Amino acid sequence: MQTGLHRNTISKVYRQLETDGVVEAMAGSGIYVRDQQKPREIKTPPHIRNKAITDIDQEVRKCVDGLLNAGCTLQQTRELLTREIDWRLRCGARVLISTPREDIGASLLIAEELEPHLNVPVEVVPMEELESVLESSTNGTVVTSRYFLQPIESLAKAHNIRAVAVDLNDFRQELAMLKELRPGSCVGLVSISPGILRAAEVILHSMRGNEILLMTASPDIGSRLLALLRASSHVLCDKPSLSLVEQSLRQNRSELMRMPQIHCAESYLSKDTIDLLLKEIGLQSA
Repeated sequence: MQTGLHRNTISKVYRQLETDGVVEAMAGSGIYVRDQQKPREIKTPPHIRNKAITDIDQEVRKCVDGLLNAGCTLQQTRELLTREIDWRLRCGARVLISTPREDIGASLLIAEELEPHLNVPVEVVPMEELESVLESSTNGTVVTSRYFLQPIESLAKAHNIRAVAVDLNDFRQELAMLKELRPGSCVGLVSISPGILRAAEVILHSMRGNEILLMTASPDIGSRLLALLRASSHVLCDKPSLSLVEQSLRQNRSELMRMPQIHCAESYLSKDTIDLLLKEIGLQSA
């Protein structure tokens, strides 16, 4: 049959028809109109990692059927699904990380670890300023630590925005090291988060009681940091504090009787919490 069309155009049409399930190509035989009574096989998109889902169409139908069985009309079902999808898209537009101003260091630690994994803007907002920020824009997800979830979730809910808590590292390696220190040792903890320092004091006292001496410092208070470095045999710090700890050691080396052993915690967040967060707000890793 002569169509007057270029063969590349015809091939493109056939490929589209095959993609749409209208025809199927059989190797060595030809192209045939597909029996429309047979369910069409849908290939799972490559970025979908859940191998248990083999038929996306079936999952969609189950979702729709569930809403219909609950008494929704087709129009209501479409509106419900569209509203949920639109809301999730808005939640994934940006990430606001919030903790109280007195422990804004915790937000900075979370932001430092999340930013490399996200392809959306990440902004640190003190909890005291969060409401005014949410009033100016209702797009995004608020992320905080589990310690501050309740008040932040209340603020976010009032603006129809999702609030998600991230889980902290269990610091198993650091705790194991502290357990092995001999009685009488002096340990220094340095962090940009006052909350981490307070929690560490409680945990260490419950582990070792008065067996070891504990000193804490923020890296931006030079005099306190220097006193800690002079007294401690071991210093544990977070990543943002490491450069300041090392700088203080270099500048004051002559004043130190001995160089303390420095241990920098690898991460502030738990290994699984970033993947769970990405899944929760519908984002893919950057």
